[in-house]
Amino acid sequence: MKLIFVILLFTHLIGISRGQLQVGFYGQTCPNVESIVSGTVREAAASNQNIAPVLLRLHFHDCFVQGCDGSILIENGEKAERHAFGHQGVGGFEVIEKAKAEVEAVCPGLVSCADIVALAARDAILLANGPSYDVETGRRDGMVSNLSLAENMPDVEDSIQQLKAKFLEKGLSEKDLVLLSAAHTIGTTACFFMTKRLYNFSPNGGSDPSINPNFLPELKATCPENGNVNVRLAMDRGSGEAFDSQILQNIRSGFAVLQSDANLYRDETTKRVVDSYFGILSPFLGTSFEADFANAMVKMGRIGVLTGSQGTIRRVCASF
Repeated sequence: MKLIFVILLFTHLIGISRGQLQVGFYGQTCPNVESIVSGTVREAAASNQNIAPVLLRLHFHDCFVQGCDGSILIENGEKAERHAFGHQGVGGFEVIEKAKAEVEAVCPGLVSCADIVALAARDAILLANGPSYDVETGRRDGMVSNLSLAENMPDVEDSIQQLKAKFLEKGLSEKDLVLLSAAHTIGTTACFFMTKRLYNFSPNGGSDPSINPNFLPELKATCPENGNVNVRLAMDRGSGEAFDSQILQNIRSGFAVLQSDANLYRDETTKRVVDSYFGILSPFLGTSFEADFANAMVKMGRIGVLTGSQGTIRRVCASF
């Protein structure tokens, strides 16, 4: 009988060490963590109206390299992951660090930086009038950060086949690809990412023929061929500051700003997903862009997570 009890206890302990994500993971150990993070995000948004898309993008870029483990936050020299070409323009590090410091003051050594990144992204979406959703927590922080590991990040110039393959590799479907691309409903991009699409589009040069003819002059006026590549423009024409499905309508109409977004309408599978949010029957089929986006975010937040006894809990997010 004692032997059976010991075996059962050992099995239970193995289960704990492996761990798993769950909503309310810190309910007993750090019950105020979510309110602390949301307060930090609101404070940051008060002085930087662009912080919502920045924090959303930070979560995406973290999860797509080694999983959602906070590795992008590490600053350990020129080889640090955050300096990878695919991460250029990613920011929000100071917001995460501030939230982490405030959490450490009340719950030292308990809450991972990876979880704070995930919570901050949700709070940022909510600030942009996007959907609220429960964030699963229990992630632990990774112990590796190297820019070479970020070589396969999704890129604005990727073909639809490349995008689908990169998302599938992370366990994400074509529908997830459309929904997570729709995060471009908020935020801006730089003319740097538009040059090839406007002036040297493969294979014949010139402009991308999928751009609506009424939109092309507008894009070229903002991003002239030999102009300042750092000039920024909204990724969601006409609705760049509000979280809504306008980005998908723009994709349907040839008003997509980014090439990768436009590519979603060049594939039958992703095209059907985009169209599903505008069909006359979509309200009756329970098709909700906001709800589906929230589900895709939760799914993305599970990529390659470290839990239980894996990884570590950093005291400072930028340092091992």
